[in-house]
Amino acid sequence: MSNILKLEFAALDISGKNYLPWTLDVQIHLTANNLGETINDGNTTSLQDKAKAMIFLRHHLHEDLKTRYLTVKDPLEL
Repeated sequence: MSNILKLEFAALDISGKNYLPWTLDVQIHLTANNLGETINDGNTTSLQDKAKAMIFLRHHLHEDLKTRYLTVKDPLEL
């Protein structure tokens, strides 16, 4: 299934070859949307903010990675 919505930046490739630029893009985008704390150790962010971050992160993953990490519910773990 292809992404229906336009991506803000390239999704994380299954090979991981774009991991470093992907992580930088994720950090910048989450920070700009007041969700940057969700990916820091020891965060106390709300469940709603974690869910918003997860929606964004999953939207920017290769389809096979979405399946692999289907049970992960915390953006810090992802």
